[in-house]
Amino acid sequence: MLISKMAAEGGGKEMNEIKTQFTTREGVYKLLTHSEYSRPNRVPFNSQGSNPVKVSFVNVNDQSGNGDRICFNVGRELYFYIYKGVRKAADLSKPIDKRIYKGTQPTCHDFNHLTATAESVSLLVGFSAGQVQLIDPIKKETSKLFNEERLIDKSRVSCVKWVPGSESLFLVSHASGNMYLYNVEHTCGTTAPHYQLLKQGENYSVHTCKSKSARNPLLKWTVGEGALHEFAFSPDGKFLACVSQDGFLRVFNFDAVELHGTMKSYFGGLLCVCWSPDGKYIVAGGEDDLVTVWSFLDCRVIARGHGHKSWVSVVAFDHYTTSVEESDPMEFSGSDEDFQDQMIHFGRDRANSTQSRLSKRNSTDSRPVSVTYRFGSVGQDTQLCLWDLTEDILFPHLPLSRTRTHTNVMNATSPPAGATIITNTSSNTSNGNNSGANITGINSLSTALPRSNSLPHSASTTATANNNTNKAGSGSGIMDSAIATGVSKFATLSLHDRKERHQEKEHKRNHSMGHISSKSSDKLNLLTKTKTDPAKTLGTLLCPRMEDVPLLEPLICKKIAHERLTVLIFLEDCLVTACQEGFICTWARPGKVGLLSSQNQASSPSGTVV
Repeated sequence: MLISKMAAEGGGKEMNEIKTQFTTREGVYKLLTHSEYSRPNRVPFNSQGSNPVKVSFVNVNDQSGNGDRICFNVGRELYFYIYKGVRKAADLSKPIDKRIYKGTQPTCHDFNHLTATAESVSLLVGFSAGQVQLIDPIKKETSKLFNEERLIDKSRVSCVKWVPGSESLFLVSHASGNMYLYNVEHTCGTTAPHYQLLKQGENYSVHTCKSKSARNPLLKWTVGEGALHEFAFSPDGKFLACVSQDGFLRVFNFDAVELHGTMKSYFGGLLCVCWSPDGKYIVAGGEDDLVTVWSFLDCRVIARGHGHKSWVSVVAFDHYTTSVEESDPMEFSGSDEDFQDQMIHFGRDRANSTQSRLSKRNSTDSRPVSVTYRFGSVGQDTQLCLWDLTEDILFPHLPLSRTRTHTNVMNATSPPAGATIITNTSSNTSNGNNSGANITGINSLSTALPRSNSLPHSASTTATANNNTNKAGSGSGIMDSAIATGVSKFATLSLHDRKERHQEKEHKRNHSMGHISSKSSDKLNLLTKTKTDPAKTLGTLLCPRMEDVPLLEPLICKKIAHERLTVLIFLEDCLVTACQEGFICTWARPGKVGLLSSQNQASSPSGTVV
């Protein structure tokens, strides 16, 4: 084994060893080497110049009880397997489907969870030359190719996702900085599309396609400067978060085509983004080596996390360890062990249960509900970091909860609102009796930050955010004026009642900024391009200084691969990571190792290479 060999030779400090397990408060996570997925020959892929390895999951609900399916791309190849997870070893000799592409490479993919059955699945695949393919890897069919002649966009597809709650609409982002909304039933036409402006705002515009007959794309979004690396829909499907090479996070009301709020990276591009299970927080990562936590309700940075030594390539919330406590006010007076036992118990809640409990934060019930958010990140430094968002970090200046009396403030807002977080450390358990009064705290906290007034646009951004917060429930008003354009039929679709799915991440080392440099020259590069003067963003609500927001430290930070990491997905029994060598690794959650734990891990044909 590689690790034992390194240890025997004393060859390399512990820092450089590849970890095969790590411990958190809920227990030990273990790498299951027999559950490793890769190309059938298990040979490390020479990743020079290739697009990131990406992974998508779907459950087809077959009768065998093993309905999980995995899709991943390695170089020019695309594989589709039965995913056995922590239950059985991977059998790489029998892919359900395998495709090898010529002249272009798959860059990202997404399953439609609504329509998936044991007989048929709809899989979208984006490509490096700009095309999007719709395939059924169970029937082994290729039904449609979008942007085939590259008349819509010639740049690499950076992210593709089905619109939540829809069987036919999907959204595609490109390295050009454009996003396109497609309908699988429509053709792309034989000529380049002509566009008509629908909506324009600060550094973004949305156009409809002018055509006598229905054709793709239905909408064209132009967002920011440089590549649009990734986007993610909110859990209710109503909002869309986008991250771009210009370093901005932009959050849109998807139905109303309106900008809800923005955030600027500390420097460099933002590469990845994800939503908390209740839609109250967004985490983004990128070329500043940081993870940044942004409040959807307050439209401001509330924390940064520093643990990576290079670009952050994926961020993801762990829906299964995001724990929710419903308790009487003084219930957390027990010992540290009792408290940890409770956290472990709640950490095993199903995601839908977690989400329903989180939704109770908006009720007028005066019983406190306390939450700990868990999220993870992986980066080009080959490290996995896990983070906890806790009350002492999010609301450091609030008084003890027993002095709070406004327990129904939450009810004033209908969209995702600020959440109440409980710490997971024994020294702060007395803060667990929190109630909805934290909104008052947030407002008083934000008014205590004088830097928010130094940016000309920050006031209007905040005002816009507040307006959107108040009217998000009826956010399709903008679309009423667009009925004549034929947009309303898809823009007002119901985008909820959708089971949770894990957001697969797509982003790539992209040098459209030219370099990562000092903050000042970074700002000068953007100065002539953006309406918001980047030279004035540092020290404002858009980009607070490092000393002005809490700095998170990771719970764990472990080197788990030889090559840069490109995938992090949290499943019920495990978490899944992948690196650019083409190895997809399964890490069993505490107590979930199952049969594989008794097997001799040293006999794995791939050793501990991950």
